[in-house]
Order: sequence, then C-alpha cells, then structure tokens
Amino acid sequence: MLEGFSWDNRLKKGKKNMEDFYYHDDQDLNHNDSYEYSYDHSVCDKQAVRSFAGVFLPVIYSLALVVGLAGNALVVKIYASRSRLRTLTDVCILNLAVSDLLLLVTLPFWAADAVHGWRLGTPACKMTSFLYSANFSCGMLLLACISVDRYRAVSQAATGRTVRGPKLRKQWLLVCLALWAVAIFLGIPELVFATVKHSHYRVFCTAVYPPSMGRPAKASLELLEVTLRFALPFLVMVGCYGLVGRTLSRAPGLRRGKKWRALRVLLAVVAVFLLTQLPYNVVKLCRALDIIYMLVTDCEVSKGLDHALQVTESLALTHACINPLLYAFVGSSFRGHVLKTAKHLGQQLGGHPRTGEGEPAVEIALNTRNPNQSRSGSEEPDTSTFTM
Repeated sequence: MLEGFSWDNRLKKGKKNMEDFYYHDDQDLNHNDSYEYSYDHSVCDKQAVRSFAGVFLPVIYSLALVVGLAGNALVVKIYASRSRLRTLTDVCILNLAVSDLLLLVTLPFWAADAVHGWRLGTPACKMTSFLYSANFSCGMLLLACISVDRYRAVSQAATGRTVRGPKLRKQWLLVCLALWAVAIFLGIPELVFATVKHSHYRVFCTAVYPPSMGRPAKASLELLEVTLRFALPFLVMVGCYGLVGRTLSRAPGLRRGKKWRALRVLLAVVAVFLLTQLPYNVVKLCRALDIIYMLVTDCEVSKGLDHALQVTESLALTHACINPLLYAFVGSSFRGHVLKTAKHLGQQLGGHPRTGEGEPAVEIALNTRNPNQSRSGSEEPDTSTFTM
C-alpha cells in the first residue's frame, strides 16, 4: 500500500522539529495512525481520519471485491480456453483479469486492518503489500499494451497485412512476461520495506523506510509509481487510440453507425482510465512534492490529504471492477460466448441436449480490410475483442 516513514529519535524525545511535524506519511489508505505533533505547542490528532477509514474503506472494498471477483472470474473462465486467445489483446485481457483478481483478494486484509489493525504478522504484511502493489502496476501496464496491440491491428487491417503463426504467440508470451517483470520490480519496495508497525493507538501494516534513504529517495519512489502506473500508460493509450480513431473515421468500408460505436468505446476506455486514475495520482504527486519541499504546514491540510488518499485510491481500485466491462463484455464475440455458456448450462440443468452453435460473428471495426482484399478470410483470428 502507500509508503510510510519512520521517525527518528527526536520524536521519541519530544524534540519535534518543523519537518517532523508537518510531514507525516505513515498514514495509509487503510490504516491512518493518530499522531500527536508538537510545534509551537500545537497538536494534530488523526482520530477522525482513522474513524473515517474504519467505516469507508470496508464498505468500498467489499463492494469492489464482490463485483470485481464476479466479472474477472468470468473473463478468466471464457478466455482460459486456448481457442479464445486469438490476439495479443486476448492474452492481455486474460492477464489483466488475473492481475485484477490478485489485487482484489488483498482487499479483505486491508479492510480488516482499517477496522482492527494488522493481526497477521510481518510476513503476511509483506506479501499482501507486494501483491497489491505489483498487481496494481501490472494492470496499468497491460492496459497500455492492449492499446498498442489495437493500433497494430488496425494498421495491419488498413494495409491488408496480417501476421500469424506460432512465432507470434511466443512474442505474446514474451511481452506478457516482460510486463509482469516490470510490475514485480515495482512491487519489490513493498516486499522489502513493508512491516508491522506499533503505535500508541494501534498496530498496522505499512512500509517503513530507513532514515538513510532520505527524502529524495522516498520522493523518487512516489514519482516512479506515478510515471509507470499512470503517466506512461495514459500517454500510450491516448496516442494509440487517437491513431486508431483517426483510421476508423477514414475507413471507407464501414457504415457510419459502426464507426461511431467503435469510437465511443475508445473514448470510454480513455475517459474511465482518466477519471479513475487521475485524482489518485494527483494526490500522490502532491505527496512527493511535500516530501521534498515540506509543503503541508497545517494539521487540517494534513488530515485533508489523508482523506483524499483514502477516497482517490478507492476510486482507482474500481478500475479492477470496470475492466471486464470495457475490455471484454463490450465485445460482441465475448458476449456471444457468455450467452452461449449460459444457454448450455441451462440446457444441462434442464436435461435438454446441447445444440451445436457456431460462435457469433465478431462485429469489429478493427477488422476492416482493404476493399481489394478477398473476404474469404472473415474468420481471420486477428480480430479485436473489446471494440464494438
């Protein structure tokens, strides 16, 4: 989860300087400690922040867990079939669902921590923090990869070129492995520094960095997360989907209605990413600046930052629930698989024989071919599964 910073011996002796008072980053989204800071005989009490977290976070996390588990588990079930993995986008969607599931299963631990404090020990604290951080990062990187693959697909469709074969599948595997490796790398600080911290009020799981790291190193970690989890994926998505949208708008073989539907999906993907991730990363950027320049000089501002962290990261987590809707369910082929699975299940429960039904046609704007190209390859496996 969010990083926390340990205090030096000056705090223990009551010699709290302005830096110690004004910047206190032990507050986590799930476990805000109640610190008492003395500066000019003033005290900053975080009891209200802790109380808010104990009510707000369990409710939000419970909803996210139920909705996210249902949607992502269904995506995994459908896409786990080898016949469904037709493009790099399909492989990324499957990995995205797995990543979201691993992220969501950490939420009950953080919800319990917000209410009762951490009671599972340091090893569980490290592993839960690592899973949360690594899978949060992996999800963002996979979204960027999907946008790149969709740009590649529409570019090939426009020129009439397609690339297939076992070699391409190996490339997909290498791409996914590389993305997971980067995500694991971003989660290593949590694995190393996360620990169970005791305070006067409670016990909680947070990252405590050694004093030797210094403020610039701590700020660098925050900025690295903002860059790789938000800025880079967002710029890649905007660039790729912008080019895809321009190509679709100029495609001569598509009806205007199909073009607009496809463009709406692209706009929805970017808009949802921006709305869910931008507020949280703005707050993280403020935290990084505060680490360097000690900008927070008021107790109420500090508590407001705590509340902002709780609300904005909860909003960012909802993306794990929305991903199945954006990247799977809006694809007519995937919807057809869901309906067919439900129909077969109903036939089995009702004792009716299964009827052989082919997979519904995929209504994909990215499937556009050159008008001179033969349409005999309409079952071409290089199709999109998230646009309409």
